[in-house]
Amino acid sequence: MIWHALSDSGELSLAKLKKEVNGKSPVFDWAIGWLAREDKVVITREKRSFHIGLKGTQAKAAGTS
Repeated sequence: MIWHALSDSGELSLAKLKKEVNGKSPVFDWAIGWLAREDKVVITREKRSFHIGLKGTQAKAAGTS
């Protein structure tokens, strides 16, 4: 669900992504951590929030499917 939300909407804040996929803690947090560990997402800090986006080729491949 996280992958598809990022593929459809592009980079989202952590809060918006969690709301978009109706994420529940701690499973949502584990899923983001797993995607980061597998080097599938980019996490950037912007002011007081974090933004999540698909990394490089995954973003392009997801957009063409």
